[in-house]
Amino acid sequence: MNTEQQKDEQLWQIAQARASFRKHLFTYAILNAFLIAIWFFTAGPGTSFWPIWGILGWGIALAFQYNNAYNTQGNQDVQQEFEKLKNK
Repeated sequence: MNTEQQKDEQLWQIAQARASFRKHLFTYAILNAFLIAIWFFTAGPGTSFWPIWGILGWGIALAFQYNNAYNTQGNQDVQQEFEKLKNK
């Protein structure tokens, strides 16, 4: 596999990760809005805001997914390390 094909494969993986993140972000927003609506219409303000647990837990996972999809510096570090080991 030549370097152009490797770069294309890396770009394809980055594009897939970013598309997946956007889908999960949309799902996160819709589902949590639904949970907040359930809380609002059943218990309402002045009661314990129970949707916060899902929002926080899923939000942390989403933050990690964002970092993996948009922090491409890590991919460059891996490529540099690979080249260094390959040249030994």
